[in-house]
Amino acid sequence: MSELPNSQRVEILSESDLGRTISRLASQILESVSDVEKLLLIGIPTRGVHLSNVLAKELEKKTSQQIDHGILDPTFHRDDLVRIGTRMVQQTNLPTSVEGREVVLVDDVIFTGRTVRAALEALQEWGRAEKTMLLVMVDRGHREVPIQPDFCGRKVPTRRIESIELRLKNVDSEEGVFLINNQ
Repeated sequence: MSELPNSQRVEILSESDLGRTISRLASQILESVSDVEKLLLIGIPTRGVHLSNVLAKELEKKTSQQIDHGILDPTFHRDDLVRIGTRMVQQTNLPTSVEGREVVLVDDVIFTGRTVRAALEALQEWGRAEKTMLLVMVDRGHREVPIQPDFCGRKVPTRRIESIELRLKNVDSEEGVFLINNQ
């Protein structure tokens, strides 16, 4: 980890580290699915959507096949909206039914697990997947529900007052993963 000029922000993964991690995660996905044509990546807003797009491109490079991917916003399935507040809801957009598909839910960070729990509930409204897996770039601990990722870029124990930020070039002016001290 290298400390950036802003003492409130610490680099966890550099741009090159992030690229290698994405490549590794794509390889792990390919090792875990029975048929790449059944694969469906589903990004959880907001950064999970962007990460799933990057992963789809990496998987397409590795397989020379188009990878189906979409968006699933679980906001209205959350059990903690009063505590966390709401954000602008992003429209769920799935390119195909999840019926019989090997689904990989993609999120940038897993913290309490409540977002993923809500996403699993929302996903059921779109059919019954053959298999559902979870990919996160960072697992920061502090789980409140018993949900663990199948694929994880990096485990980073944090304090509750800290946060993790995934930055991607196609959205931000930089690329990497950063620990933010919110004190």
